Amino acid sequence: MIKTLLKSVREYKKSSILCPLVMIGEAAMEIVIPFIMSLLLDEISVIQKGGEADISKIAIFGSLMFVCALFSLTCGVLGGKLAAKASSGFAHNLREDMYNNIQTYSFANIDNYSTASLITRITTDVTNVQNAYQMCIRMLVRAPILFIFAIIMSIIIEPIMGGIFAVAAAVLGIIVFICMFRVTPFFRTMFRKYDDLNAVVQEDLTAIRVVKSYVREDHEIEKMHKATQEVYNYSVKAEKVLTFMMPCVQLIMFATVIVILLVGSNMAVGNIVGNVNFNTLQTLIQYAMQILMGVMMVAMCLNFISLSRGSMERITEVLNERTTLPKPKAPVYEVKSGDIEFTNVCFAYSQKKDVTVLKNINISIKAGEMIGIIGATGSGKTSLVSLIPRLYDVSEGSVKVGGVDVRDYNLDDLRTKVAMVLQKNVLFSGTVADNLRWGDENATDEELRLAARQACAEEFIDALPGGFNYDLGQGGVNVSGGQKQRLCIARALLKKPSVIIFDDSTSAVDTKTDASIRESLRKYAPETTKIIIAQRIASVQDADRIIVLDEGEITGVGTHDELIKTNEIYREVYESQVKGGEDDE
Repeated sequence: MIKTLLKSVREYKKSSILCPLVMIGEAAMEIVIPFIMSLLLDEISVIQKGGEADISKIAIFGSLMFVCALFSLTCGVLGGKLAAKASSGFAHNLREDMYNNIQTYSFANIDNYSTASLITRITTDVTNVQNAYQMCIRMLVRAPILFIFAIIMSIIIEPIMGGIFAVAAAVLGIIVFICMFRVTPFFRTMFRKYDDLNAVVQEDLTAIRVVKSYVREDHEIEKMHKATQEVYNYSVKAEKVLTFMMPCVQLIMFATVIVILLVGSNMAVGNIVGNVNFNTLQTLIQYAMQILMGVMMVAMCLNFISLSRGSMERITEVLNERTTLPKPKAPVYEVKSGDIEFTNVCFAYSQKKDVTVLKNINISIKAGEMIGIIGATGSGKTSLVSLIPRLYDVSEGSVKVGGVDVRDYNLDDLRTKVAMVLQKNVLFSGTVADNLRWGDENATDEELRLAARQACAEEFIDALPGGFNYDLGQGGVNVSGGQKQRLCIARALLKKPSVIIFDDSTSAVDTKTDASIRESLRKYAPETTKIIIAQRIASVQDADRIIVLDEGEITGVGTHDELIKTNEIYREVYESQVKGGEDDE
């Protein structure tokens, strides 16, 4: 896990290495200063006793203390800057690496994570890891150095005192370890609750118009309250453990100082054998305070590490996730035609491998054909067409495009030639032209207009203020559902694909416009294979062939007239829609 995360340090390795080094310099000076001060006090005590002190030594010790203090200050400031630069850069690279890896995911990979979970991992979790990293390269280096060398200096001055520190350190280590062991599960659960919280926020804000139209504000507020309460509950449980740790640390260390004062003062007056005078005792107390600060800083660092451990695991999951679509050893880069062939295809989603969505699919489609697909909800229509651009891999059998198995193509080239207008129409912030150029970023204005004309979108685009430069707003909120669909179709046509798939993507347009789009496709893209999934018989009635799906199996293939005579499912759908149309009239 740590190895995976540290790969994202990259160009910030220098800062990450220099920071601990300067912190060691700062800690070393803070250890040396009390020792020099004890020597200075010894010289001053000679004067207090009426003797003659060496003034040059006093000057030297004073100068050394000043230099050490200045060096310590410089190292502290420099360490802070280096730590900030290294941790911020690490977080920047970590977010970038996560986002880049997510872009390589197949649909099967994406199915393993909720959108809210990925957002939490890229934002909150990375921030937690950033804070922990900064504490590690700064405080977690400085504190142990202070702690260890303060004990060493105490042992050098008086072994008994060093033993007292060592015992206190062992007790503190046990307490800190127990607290970390107890608190980690709470933080891990808390971050899962953060995912739930973000899911509620995302769902509510995305569907805010539905919420208001159904007057469900109170219900959504209650959902939000429950989600925030769950985060609060586990946060409080974790903080209770952490708040127990700090008082214990302080209690033990201040008790240690009291023991040192008792033992040291008795040594100073001769009640206990030992090489301690009052100047030495003062130095030992300073070391005791440094040890106290060191332990408290280590405890603080461990708090951050405990908090971020769950985040580290969640980030590592995203970074280690590998696409379920392996790259071919010798990829094919050219899709020669729009011929499609399904051979003994079976398919099941990775989460439910025991539930077969498609069974024994065998169908050949010639380039330029217009194919309609009809079937009940859940019959496998979308799953079937998702195999053509290799959004998923087949469980058994093969899917060929242009005579080549889709698993042998370079994925980018395959998907460039197989355009898919998804069931959910998605537009992005920006102008109409910006959205259309997702199909071809180098498309000219004339090409944009031609694609819009083919999708029957030119007329309404010209009616918009600014035409193709009209700002659609976030998610295309400024246009209707049918207009969104036509823009998405135009975007797909700009790719000049060999195969174009419409996944129920004309459901929001009227039947006249639907017919005009199909007529336009026949006229402007005669060699492009056109696959249309639809709920309306009228949308596929004039197709060259119609595929009828039922529970993942093909139950009929033929023209409209043939299926009316031979396929009961198709005939029932047709009659229900024709009857419904007559009733409406």
